[in-house]
Amino acid sequence: MDAGAIILAGGKSSRMGQNKALLPINGLANIERIKKQLTTTFEEVILVTNDEAKYQFLNVPTVSDKVKNKGPLAGIQAGLMASSYDVNVFVACDMPFISVDLAQVLVEQSEGFDAVVPVINGEQHPLFAVYKKSVLAEVENCLRTNQLRIKNLLERLNVNYVTEEHLLIKEIDNIQQVFYNMNHPSEYEEAKKLAEK
Repeated sequence: MDAGAIILAGGKSSRMGQNKALLPINGLANIERIKKQLTTTFEEVILVTNDEAKYQFLNVPTVSDKVKNKGPLAGIQAGLMASSYDVNVFVACDMPFISVDLAQVLVEQSEGFDAVVPVINGEQHPLFAVYKKSVLAEVENCLRTNQLRIKNLLERLNVNYVTEEHLLIKEIDNIQQVFYNMNHPSEYEEAKKLAEK
């Protein structure tokens, strides 16, 4: 696959009360589940984190934010700077059920666009999305002017918003579950039950 994959593990997990990337699901740390999925398809998988020691067990190239305390936008900047590829799939570390089939579809939909963002039930998912290296200047512009919401970045880009209608045609299984993310302890408990099914 002519694209890179970048995992963002920079959040504070304050609502969860513990590091959600390292929570075990079916015997594997959640972030390890994500890495295993991505490495089946992407030759380059990079981790963005500000705590590199914690994730050494993953054995993937790791970078940290160049600009501290600026949220996921700083993670996108660091990931794009480190990537060898023009097209990059970004994945948040709190998504236990990601689909590499879906990641491939997003990459395929990126031609002629700066970014590809799935929209499921009317909700945008900018942290399981594609960003091209060419958007780096706009990312840095947002960081410099403290416009730190990813929405601020997307407003400046040529984005392909892909809806579930399109994705369902591609026969992606459990499309809703792919975008499940864990922020609260109750969501983690639910994820463990879903993983057992």
